[in-house]
Amino acid sequence: MKVILNKDLNTLGEEGDVKDVAKGYARNYLFPRGIALPYTEKNIRRFESRREEIEARKAAKRQDAMGLKEKLEALELVIAMPAGANGKLYGAVTSQTVADELTRHGFPTERKRVELPGNTFKSVGKYKVMVKLYESASAEIGLTVEAQIIKVEPRRPVPARKDRRRREEQPVETAEAPAGEKAPVSDGVPVPGEASPSGEAPAAGTQDQA
Repeated sequence: MKVILNKDLNTLGEEGDVKDVAKGYARNYLFPRGIALPYTEKNIRRFESRREEIEARKAAKRQDAMGLKEKLEALELVIAMPAGANGKLYGAVTSQTVADELTRHGFPTERKRVELPGNTFKSVGKYKVMVKLYESASAEIGLTVEAQIIKVEPRRPVPARKDRRRREEQPVETAEAPAGEKAPVSDGVPVPGEASPSGEAPAAGTQDQA
């Protein structure tokens, strides 16, 4: 159905414009909020009587757009992004990235008004972006994408555990026989004069007879 816009609406048009919209959209959204009116003879005459007033506002918007165009084109945006040695970005510069940068410089901008060749930038370098202003007016802005320097701290050596160092430094003790004596041989045969492996003295009759 046809409607006449009573207010500016970025997604649809400006005050006084005639638009074709869905009936549900008009009845449930545009009409209740006073954004648009039905396209009737009565409303047409009403807007015709306000035509000069509406055109004067549009002329002021065109003038403001030209002043904004000069300011934006005087800008040189610089955006730093993490990048590899080959200049490839770890991510991408998008229209939202540029809109946020413009807002940071004092020029609030909607993402949909920013146009990037190829939609995104994925490498460091110099580019041109377009920002739509009013009607057919737009501004061309220079943009430099730089590699962001990432500081990497050297790894600190992990100290060895104290108990491990203590074990490594402790000397290994070995059993040695007293000087001048031989260590008893333990091959399953009891050594004379020594207790048997069971701890008992040699049995009678095993000694040499006179």
